[in-house]
Amino acid sequence: MVTSYFQKMKGTTSSPPRVSLTEIAWSWVGAFLGIAAVAYVHYGWIEKTDLVMIIGSFGASAVLAYGAIRSPLAQPRNLVGGHVISALIGVASLQVLGHWPWLAAAVAVATAIAAMHATKTLHPPGGATALIAVIGSDKIHHLGYVYALMPVALGALIMLLVALVVNNIPKSRRYPEFWW
Repeated sequence: MVTSYFQKMKGTTSSPPRVSLTEIAWSWVGAFLGIAAVAYVHYGWIEKTDLVMIIGSFGASAVLAYGAIRSPLAQPRNLVGGHVISALIGVASLQVLGHWPWLAAAVAVATAIAAMHATKTLHPPGGATALIAVIGSDKIHHLGYVYALMPVALGALIMLLVALVVNNIPKSRRYPEFWW
């Protein structure tokens, strides 16, 4: 029994093949433009306010939305829905369990994963979005549920718009695979 348990850790397939230099270049262009757009809004318009526009989980979203465009986890409903659902759960976890930050963090991430599964919006960076709502700065905490709208929904929508434009320029790429 123990042996079969550890046998599962060997894996069942070999590593996927490398992607072409063209694919790498388009992934780079998309990630650059997507993060640049969100960061420009943050540093150009938002930075001097009490709002925030850019969060760490957008970096992971860029990997999916520009580098793994055929993945179900990178599709529009997952990109936007996964972030927004997770943000709402993260804020709720902080508000209910904020006196126990370790517990609020664990509840936020675990519940976000469950909710994303239940709503077919699984987007791994959403787990980070939920966690950021709990462990983020006072600036993030003061946003309350506005955090789900800005930076989360607005930032995800900006990244989605860039993904729609950039990922459809080369004939070899098509995005999205599905909307709903």
